[in-house]
Amino acid sequence: MMARWLWRGGLITLVLVLYVQIAFLAGVLWWGHFNPANTAFMEAGLARLQEKKGPDAELRHKWVDYARISIHLKRAAVAAEDSRFLEHEGFDWEGIEKAVEKNLKKGRIVAGGSTISQQLAKNLFLSPSRNPLRKVQEAVITVMIESLWSKRRILEVYLNVIEWGNGIYGAEAASRRYFKSSAAGLGPDQAAHLAAMIPNPRFYERNQGARGLLKRKAIIAARMGQVAVPR
Repeated sequence: MMARWLWRGGLITLVLVLYVQIAFLAGVLWWGHFNPANTAFMEAGLARLQEKKGPDAELRHKWVDYARISIHLKRAAVAAEDSRFLEHEGFDWEGIEKAVEKNLKKGRIVAGGSTISQQLAKNLFLSPSRNPLRKVQEAVITVMIESLWSKRRILEVYLNVIEWGNGIYGAEAASRRYFKSSAAGLGPDQAAHLAAMIPNPRFYERNQGARGLLKRKAIIAARMGQVAVPR
């Protein structure tokens, strides 16, 4: 009797897991052709913003097509977050190895090694938690995205949905907020500044002159000319 219940429980669990994966796959297929107006991270950001400022608070977000995003921002984001973006298939194993070594040396998590595709999977569908199961699901969605989308589409969606401050999402809203410019009009210095904010956008929104931000900005600026981006 116990074995039968265990078998049924395992079967039900498998069906539920498959159902969830099919739902994620459907989302990946849909957003491969239609632009996301909302993401899991945006929903969390809106809840946080409304809790702080009231129920009428709204996110700042405006979609812009890939061609209307400055080439400098594309290069800056890739230089900052995933220099081998065009070479890997979703996972930068060399980068992950270096991140693990750095974390072990420091005795705490100071580097993640996540690619742009992994970050996008998390932003679109998941939570910011470091739960191991969440990381496994992130990897599965990353494979889906890399298999079904072009690198151009991945970078386009990424630059349109990532957070750039409290309630600020996407390159257009960030460009307007910090430089009173369109995403298309960003220069190299401005692009490097925005890319430097990506790891901790809410903190850097309040601390635009932070030493860590300016140091990271200088490193990105020096690397921007060395990376390739989708055309």
